[in-house]
Amino acid sequence: MGEREAALRLDEQWARIRSGAEQAEYAAAEALLAELIAALRGPAAGDPECAARLGLRLGDLAARRFAGGDRAGALAAVEEGLRYAQQAAGYGPQYARWYARGLINQGVWLAWPLSNGDRLPRYPFGAAAEHGPSAIERAAGERARDLTRTAVEVWGALDQQDPVNRRGLAQAEVFLGDRLAELGLAEEAVAWAVDAEEGFRRLLLSGPGPEEAREAEEALDHIGRQLQLRLRLLSFDSLANLRARGLLPERLLPQAVVAARIGGADEPSIADRLRLDAEQVRTMLEVTPWVAAWRFDVRGPDGLWEGRGDAWRGSSEVRNRTAEDVGAELIRTFRTSPHYPGDGAHWRVLVWWHEEADPAGARFRLLAGPETRGGVPGATPS
Repeated sequence: MGEREAALRLDEQWARIRSGAEQAEYAAAEALLAELIAALRGPAAGDPECAARLGLRLGDLAARRFAGGDRAGALAAVEEGLRYAQQAAGYGPQYARWYARGLINQGVWLAWPLSNGDRLPRYPFGAAAEHGPSAIERAAGERARDLTRTAVEVWGALDQQDPVNRRGLAQAEVFLGDRLAELGLAEEAVAWAVDAEEGFRRLLLSGPGPEEAREAEEALDHIGRQLQLRLRLLSFDSLANLRARGLLPERLLPQAVVAARIGGADEPSIADRLRLDAEQVRTMLEVTPWVAAWRFDVRGPDGLWEGRGDAWRGSSEVRNRTAEDVGAELIRTFRTSPHYPGDGAHWRVLVWWHEEADPAGARFRLLAGPETRGGVPGATPS
């Protein structure tokens, strides 16, 4: 009993330092955390509270290691912590919450190489990407997805009348959408983000306190930006699927209509599959521009693609035109320009929506060479 009480007193002291209520030098805080973790190990074997707190404090250690650039050390610490957290999770909702948050953190750290400096997917085009993750990075991303899905299930099993649990579930769904987007699963990433958005909207309608309301509004802003980016990656089939599932918010319909048109769908098909009036579709296409970004490349003697310089790399705002329309016009101009390398060369044109990215994300691409006589016969748009 004395061992347990001593460990819990240390935990109270650490909690004050962690919250900023008590000040400590970095080295002293590190030493206290190490002492606390060691003190909790003994009673954690048979005491749910000590097991839960040991899981939590190993998570704190992991966070400090990750902040210091030691990702491997962070993953080892959180892995151990989650074993204790899972052991305690069934003994109370607070312990289950700690377990779910640990799962999310482990997912974030595992998936870190799959995101860029802005925390956006580095390889958002899945297996089709020209430059994808390594096998180890992809395996880590898939495990991150699975861990985050488990966190969603843990939050979902808690009492949803409690706003803390509703907020936790919505936040977990945001993270699951992020993990799916990193693996190139854009349609499911959008679906989970829309679910999360609805959760945060319900939370705001419940009259939360100022701090909870601020967090919900910030989350909604984040989700809104993510949805706008993710819709650019979706095929017409995916857009239609989401609409049929009730997971395409009304405010995003103009962008969805434009996305379908960029991909080559005609107005009647868009109206039919997105369940809109023909006049609505026409109006949306007339008033909603999109930015076409393009680049011409020529294959060098080493087999690598080389850009043709700024003269054949640019962007332009267009309305009610497909990516193929834009590409065809660019090709006609290119083939009559002094930059055209001749029918004996291999060249390609790529047209993206909004900005350059991986070639797999081009909304139109055409590869040409001697066998296609300058890219007219045999060339296939994406």
